[in-house]
Amino acid sequence: MCQKVYAFAFCSILLLGLISSHSFAPDKDLFLSQDASAQQIWVDSVFNSLTFEERLGQLFMVAAYSNKGKAHQDEISELIQNENLGGLIFFQGGPVRQAQLTNEYQQLAKTPLFIAMDAEWGLGMRLDSVLRFPKQMTLGAASDDVLVYQMGREIARQFKEMGMHINFAPVVDVNSDPENPVIGYRSFGEEKQLVSRKSLAYMQGLQDHGIIANAKHFPGHGNTNSDSHFTTPVILSSKERIVDIDLYPYRELIDKGLMSVMVAHLHIPSLGSEARLPTTLSPKVVTGLLREEMNFQGLIFTDALNMKGVSNLYKPGEVDLLALLAGNDILLYAEDVPKSKKLILEAVEQGKISKEEVDRRVRKVLNAKYWSGLHHPQQVNSQRLVERLSNFGTKALIEQLYASSITVLNNNNEAIPVRHLDMERMASLTLGDKGETFKTYLDKYTGFTHYTLRSNSNRENFAAMEENLKDYSTIVVGVMGMTNNSRRNYGLNEEEIAFINRLQENHKVITVVFGNAYAAEKFKNQENLVLVYEENEFTQSLAPQVIFGGRPGTGKLPISLDQNWSLGHGIQTSSLDRLAYSTPEAKNMDSRELMKIDALMEKAIANKATPGGTVLVAKNGSVVFEKSYGHHDYSKSLAVNEKTMYDLASLTKVMATTQAIMFLESRGFIDLDETLETYLPELSGSNKAKLRIRDILTHEAGLLPYIPHFTNTLEGNEWKTEYYSRKNQPPYTLPLADGVYAHQNLPDSVWKWTVASNLRYTGTKSGRYSYRYSDVGMYLLHRLIETMVNQPMNDFLEQHFYSPLGMNRFGFLPLQRFSPNQIAPTEDDRLFRKTLVHGYVHDPGAAIYGGVAGHAGLFGTANDLAKLMQMMLQGGKYGSLEILNQETVEKFTSKQSFRSRRALGWDKPDPEKDKGPTGNLAPLSTFGHTGFTGTAAWADPENQLIYIFLSNRVHPDAGNNRLLRDNVRSDIQDIIYKSIKTHILLANK
Repeated sequence: MCQKVYAFAFCSILLLGLISSHSFAPDKDLFLSQDASAQQIWVDSVFNSLTFEERLGQLFMVAAYSNKGKAHQDEISELIQNENLGGLIFFQGGPVRQAQLTNEYQQLAKTPLFIAMDAEWGLGMRLDSVLRFPKQMTLGAASDDVLVYQMGREIARQFKEMGMHINFAPVVDVNSDPENPVIGYRSFGEEKQLVSRKSLAYMQGLQDHGIIANAKHFPGHGNTNSDSHFTTPVILSSKERIVDIDLYPYRELIDKGLMSVMVAHLHIPSLGSEARLPTTLSPKVVTGLLREEMNFQGLIFTDALNMKGVSNLYKPGEVDLLALLAGNDILLYAEDVPKSKKLILEAVEQGKISKEEVDRRVRKVLNAKYWSGLHHPQQVNSQRLVERLSNFGTKALIEQLYASSITVLNNNNEAIPVRHLDMERMASLTLGDKGETFKTYLDKYTGFTHYTLRSNSNRENFAAMEENLKDYSTIVVGVMGMTNNSRRNYGLNEEEIAFINRLQENHKVITVVFGNAYAAEKFKNQENLVLVYEENEFTQSLAPQVIFGGRPGTGKLPISLDQNWSLGHGIQTSSLDRLAYSTPEAKNMDSRELMKIDALMEKAIANKATPGGTVLVAKNGSVVFEKSYGHHDYSKSLAVNEKTMYDLASLTKVMATTQAIMFLESRGFIDLDETLETYLPELSGSNKAKLRIRDILTHEAGLLPYIPHFTNTLEGNEWKTEYYSRKNQPPYTLPLADGVYAHQNLPDSVWKWTVASNLRYTGTKSGRYSYRYSDVGMYLLHRLIETMVNQPMNDFLEQHFYSPLGMNRFGFLPLQRFSPNQIAPTEDDRLFRKTLVHGYVHDPGAAIYGGVAGHAGLFGTANDLAKLMQMMLQGGKYGSLEILNQETVEKFTSKQSFRSRRALGWDKPDPEKDKGPTGNLAPLSTFGHTGFTGTAAWADPENQLIYIFLSNRVHPDAGNNRLLRDNVRSDIQDIIYKSIKTHILLANK
């Protein structure tokens, strides 16, 4: 088995002009395994089975591609067979293709091959179909180094899945020159301790899990303004500076057991390199400095020998010989192995290098191969390989890494996070790209109007955009489509930057830079500036979460930009306890289990239990699952999406009426044990006068379950003409459906009929009523609320709940704000309205009551519902607001009576299994409600879990009960609980 080996010696450097003394890691075989005896036997056996010329082959690694044709594959195969290559470094291609080639090449090899990759930000740097990890400059900004270790561990896992053994990472260059064209964002930053700390975490993550790490580019490529791929960069720094800055990370990593180093193609006169003997080819650097002065005992690799930094100086073969003579162990990207071996053999004969020295290096390579597990048969399993490489845990870890790096550079008057959503009119503006994901996540927090400024805009375009934006208080700007080329201004347009600066004169502007950290200096005049370092789906989803307080902003600059933005600068912003958006694995849930929801929903749609729907799951304050299924109707006219609004039916009882009652009770405006007539004197003398508010909320007030008020307006199956008209004209101004208008005074009649309705017979000596679920009480509480707050209930709720919470796609009377194609239809009502009900409340009583009723009338999305439920889980707090107090929330959501499972307004699980509205696995602390149209919303305080289910199962026929018969809602809820309880192995655990 592969074992990790550490070097424990203390390392110190005294700078007195030159290195006057040093104490590096002691001589110790870094690749010595626990089974040292077996290792020695294997190494001796392999070594002795090879001729000297075959042994030479172990010192070469050539480039291999899985996206090239048969000629390339044949060439590699021939080299493996004829030259006994030490290994391959794979570049571009695909994972399955590379796996197949790896298996073929290993079968051809007499000596097992090292398989390596230059994968600084993971396999996705080279292979398609694999997720990419953040680049090192992004990681330099991350607040949590443990995440970098976890990244190293996850990349190690991916390498092992691919049958690979060496990752040419981390880059430990201290990026001292902002104009550096080849390192830049590949470095962790400009400060040696920061680079060392992050590099060590990455290295240990790899090596602790069986993959050889490689520190590069020795002795430091960070202080250059030219690229060794195209020329030989010259570094004129003193040796003192190089030892102090550039070699510092190497000392730290060597001290902790670094297994390999890559030497760069640089000309550094102070270290003894020469114009025609750059560092890779310099014995003074490779042997004198790295091997002897720094006492490095691991493998030394050249940088790629095809790079112009050396290939401009010497022909293939010649450069390989010089690199070997300089002290390198492995010659990387050799272009002519046969010629190189021939020249090396001649050099041995000429005494330029001894046969014993070559054999020593070969044995070192073989020991490293044993440590890497190459003494075991090598076979990569290509079945479901892509899925195994980028699993759900991988995605969760990548998200955490990006989230930890987001850096708030300017925050004027603490504009970030945005606090008072109801006081803002917001727009977004993207430059360089449409930024669809960015816009999608902005919309999750509040209402936005979105604009994109096209590339190469002229003065007229800017003026037109300013006109478009003039009425918005806050504008969130996303700067996208950037490059890493400083010499081309990072792809930025100076006129666009000036335009953004001008916007600040009349608006609050929050600018997000999706790109190179050095480019942020171009936006130093922005009052509110967020730097996210890279542009991808992860960063576009995370930036809005920081802006609105779903997540804190914790990143810190890994570089200095000016006197105001020094190294480590980053304004720490807080979370406002708004919903975040994450992955199941980040919250200890199993995505594979949650995927079973897909099958249930697809079956429900196929069985015509509902034409479509949306399911949302939130855990620990983060939405981890939100998916839409099917269509608005069975003709498949429109697909359901996350913005589709549904008629929530009886969810109105808890999302509207109960919320308002909680509000009034928490502020002492009402007493639940008082009777209705206390607050509604108009009920005095009626049979409703002495009903207690508490009993109405628990459905124990003796009210009838349901009163079909609309039947009072029919003669048989036909409308009474005094109540309805097909035309919208006075007094028929109350819309019930398309082409159906009721008399404007009909709501007054409904109220009178409600007050006059009978109570149930108690049947008990105590006169106490049994539990009987009723809509009627909500008419009464609706009236009470409007009397107490002196305004319509829908306006009150919008003002105090929905708008402050950012529930911009939620409320009563949706057609006043939204088009019908954003709303799922309900019943094709043949009994009453004689037409399809679409955008109007389905419940007939609520419809003739004006569309705003205590028991029905709300429409909304799953995301907005989740905000209200999260507020409840947080004891009435959300964002920067305390809408309700903790005591009130706990009182209203707790079981209230021995007669039923109910809380105050809220429903609860039934103690008996397979009974009641929830799944069997929901704990009794859960509270929520279901709706007749096929909806449900549940919150579980014990597990900090929210479950939202929206559908229009009543379309086109309200008699369709398949959703309830098949237990679709409750079965999905049980799947959610199983996803928590299932034991899972996470990439980041």
